[in-house]
Amino acid sequence: MIQKEKKTQVILENATHEGDTGSPEVQVAILTARINELTEHLRTHKHDNHSRRGLLMMVGKRRSLLDYLAKKDINRYRALIAKLGIRK
Repeated sequence: MIQKEKKTQVILENATHEGDTGSPEVQVAILTARINELTEHLRTHKHDNHSRRGLLMMVGKRRSLLDYLAKKDINRYRALIAKLGIRK
């Protein structure tokens, strides 16, 4: 689980305006942080299939948000992808 301080930091780095917690950029950034933490967990606990299912659900939700952002504003999508380093 992502710690409160880290989550607050991610929100501040990706907010489009002050108090922004619901924009697609912030949601994708939070999901990316959670996905990265869960990926590290699954490297050591290979048989934790319940957490693996949660990881796959988070990846799907992030994909949906990125698709929405790409349709809505392609420049914001490209900036977010570059900032988070999602697409290698």
